[in-house]
Amino acid sequence: MANNKSSKKRIEIAERNRLRNRTYKSALRTLMKRCLTACSAYGQQPGEEARAAVQASMNAAFSKIDKAVKVGVVHRNTGANQKSRLSGAVKQVLEPTAAGSTGA
Repeated sequence: MANNKSSKKRIEIAERNRLRNRTYKSALRTLMKRCLTACSAYGQQPGEEARAAVQASMNAAFSKIDKAVKVGVVHRNTGANQKSRLSGAVKQVLEPTAAGSTGA
C-alpha cells in the first residue's frame, strides 16, 4: 500500500483512468460488433434500410475509435487497424465484385 500522499494520489488517478479506459474499450467493442452484425444482416437481406444501418453503424464506430485515440485509450495504429478492418468488411458487403478483384 502507498505510504505517502503523492503515491496515494497516483493510485487514485490510475484507478480513474482504468475505469475510463474500460468504458471506452467496451463501447468500441460493442460498436464494432454492431457494425459487423449489420454487415452480415445486409448480406442476408440487402435493402436500402439495411444499407443505411450499415453506414450508420460504421460512422458511429469510426467516431468512437477516433475519440478513443484522441483521449489516449487506444494507440493510433490500433485505431487505424480497427477502422481498416471495419471498412474492409463494409466494402466487401456493399460492393462484393469490386472488393473481390485485385487487378493483378
